[in-house]
Amino acid sequence: MPGISRKGAPNIKGLGKLRYVVEQAFALLHQFERLAIRWERRLELHDAFVSLACSLICRRRLKKAHP
Repeated sequence: MPGISRKGAPNIKGLGKLRYVVEQAFALLHQFERLAIRWERRLELHDAFVSLACSLICRRRLKKAHP
């Protein structure tokens, strides 16, 4: 069963690294206020905004890497 180690728990088979990546992804997505609190009643709209936010995050990173 896949899992993420608990905060402060010993690092088991690199799960601490996975936890960092997941926390970083959530932090990047929460920069967009509309995603921090789910206002949309329809799941399709929320999914669309998450996809758009991921696209914008990737674009920013690529732009920073290749000026």
